[in-house]
Amino acid sequence: MIFNLYKTNIKKNLFVTSPHQIKVMLLAIDIGNTRIKGAVFEHDTLKEVLSFSKEALQSDIDDILKKYPKCSDLIAASVGKTAEEAFSAFENRLHIHFISREFAFPFQNLYQSPKTLGIDRMVLASGAVLQYPQRHRLVIDAGTCITYDFVNDQDQYLGGAISPGIRLRYEAMHQYTAKLPLLSATYPNLFIGDTTEQAMHVGVVEGILHEIDGFITQYEQHYPKIIIILTGGDAEFLAKRLKNTIFANSNFLLESLNRTFQYKIKND
Repeated sequence: MIFNLYKTNIKKNLFVTSPHQIKVMLLAIDIGNTRIKGAVFEHDTLKEVLSFSKEALQSDIDDILKKYPKCSDLIAASVGKTAEEAFSAFENRLHIHFISREFAFPFQNLYQSPKTLGIDRMVLASGAVLQYPQRHRLVIDAGTCITYDFVNDQDQYLGGAISPGIRLRYEAMHQYTAKLPLLSATYPNLFIGDTTEQAMHVGVVEGILHEIDGFITQYEQHYPKIIIILTGGDAEFLAKRLKNTIFANSNFLLESLNRTFQYKIKND
């Protein structure tokens, strides 16, 4: 049976007596706008990071379960179009959980339009709260879009920002102009582009770096000792050039899925 995590009595399913003794082998899956990533966790230990094909998702999961036969639970967060039915073939082999907005996250959601807040952003905020207690936290997810999510030291989620990511910016310039080429992300040689291609790289890459550094500086002015977490597919590419101090972790969303799952178990 496939069900939402907030409805699940996991302790009964796992046959344990104390929530602090729970050790689960978990398959966590992040269904994004452009790709599907996963990871296998044994309690707090990350065993392997995975990439899944949307076209062969079921066979990819089947291969992972053969490799990790002790895997008992699957948790998924989806912002893409992949339906829950894609996981139905495994309902007799795993406890399958989909995180929804109704789940009791470890923060107070003060977003003015909570029904429009993406599940991925909520999971990231949850992971930040659980990993960095009693701190101001800003999570920057550099993926298809760049999202900024802020949770204060009172565990109140206040919101953030959304802007186009690297690929979207290159594609927009190519699609909405007559002659600009479609380029891939490259560090520009100088801050002054002396060719059209170099000018585009400066505009996209340096523009995003200035954007992120600017946001970080603004948050640091208002919230001293804030923790900055950079994640997402472009995190490693961008982290090398950022001026501000950050924690770069491209797997932070997957780790946050595991932490959110463990938090649910301990608080059921």
